[in-house]
Amino acid sequence: MSYAIIGFGKIGQALAHAFARKNIDVTVASRRPPEALEPQARAIGPTVVARSLQKALEADTIMLAVPFEQHREVAKILPSWKDKTVIDAMNSQAPLVEMDGLLSSAFAAKAFIGARFVKAFNHLIAATLATDPVVEGGHRVVFLSSDAEDATAPVAALARQLGFAPVKLGKLDEGGALVHARGHVWGPFIFQDLFKKET
Repeated sequence: MSYAIIGFGKIGQALAHAFARKNIDVTVASRRPPEALEPQARAIGPTVVARSLQKALEADTIMLAVPFEQHREVAKILPSWKDKTVIDAMNSQAPLVEMDGLLSSAFAAKAFIGARFVKAFNHLIAATLATDPVVEGGHRVVFLSSDAEDATAPVAALARQLGFAPVKLGKLDEGGALVHARGHVWGPFIFQDLFKKET
């Protein structure tokens, strides 16, 4: 399984730190050329490699950490997203009226035709996401939601591999609503730094 993080701002770099802690290879890319990202990627760890957007999108699992309004630009790069898992770590402050009344992930998913689309890793601020998720005998919780039945299991497995405790919330318009940013209204789990104790 290959992984890529698209977007290398605070959230993208926080996710890269999570991969580096576990020595898991991950490609990072943004609208900037890879050579502009290389110094920061190298500083995070040897398993974090900067590549072009086109090359990064060859990965099996794509983590979207771009500003929400840029997701359609990313979606247009590939003619088909079939067999790809897309993890939506974005949040939107756009009003619902601008998203056809849909929650942000449901709206974004329409651009990634054929992809297995999962909302995850979006409810924590970057500074928290970048730190070790293993704390005092517990694991920091990551919430997952998706309309694709087979999509959450591999993302949950990745979350565990990175040291998090995945909690499935159901579909995007059900449990997923708990972790969505909608306009200036935040889902009740946004910014909640929760831990799951090992049993």
